Amino acid sequence: MDTEREPVRVVIVDDDQLVRMALRLVIDGEPDLTVVAEAADGDAAITVVDEQRPDVVLMDVRMPGRDGLGTTRELLTRPAPPGVLMLTTFDSDDLVLGALHAGALGFVLKDTPPARILDAVRTVADGNPVLSPAATARVIAAATSPQSSHARESSRQAARKQLSVLTERERDTARAIADGLGNPEIAERLHISVATVKAHIGNLFAKLAVDNRVRIALLVRDAEE
Repeated sequence: MDTEREPVRVVIVDDDQLVRMALRLVIDGEPDLTVVAEAADGDAAITVVDEQRPDVVLMDVRMPGRDGLGTTRELLTRPAPPGVLMLTTFDSDDLVLGALHAGALGFVLKDTPPARILDAVRTVADGNPVLSPAATARVIAAATSPQSSHARESSRQAARKQLSVLTERERDTARAIADGLGNPEIAERLHISVATVKAHIGNLFAKLAVDNRVRIALLVRDAEE
């Protein structure tokens, strides 16, 4: 990251004080990141975000009162909203999926190594999604609940129709995203450059009318069900 830039401003939202303390210590130890405020619940989060105008909000999913999903939806209605990075454990995947559909840029598991959390904050600050392979797989599994054969067939046909507008290489890229690969891994699999991968992903967002990689993965999964 360009050292001439102002530090990325971060707000931490979590009802667990120890989690907030740990995240603050990790984030404030980086010269290009700074924690400007903390909040223990959704209502407080909305207040501090309106006051501080952070670049990134690290948002817990489960909190008393207004939860992370409702808070994220509220924040994303603001002009020039912050990038929201959800914090979750495996049993919160259903809410994380809802947050991604609402416009959150991604999520990290609470037991993610600190270095990866820092990378995730920087990625979201740049406006890019953050979806780890393991967590992506969990979210897709959570979203694929049992349904009738008729409903499955309807979902399959709708997904296949939506994917039919893609070129062969864009389909390969979508399949790799569904497998949980990051851009460098996709480039290696398809024997193309990372820049070309990014171009394909931009085309996927536009053609499929989606705004994050999980929704691409879900379409691929629905088409193959």
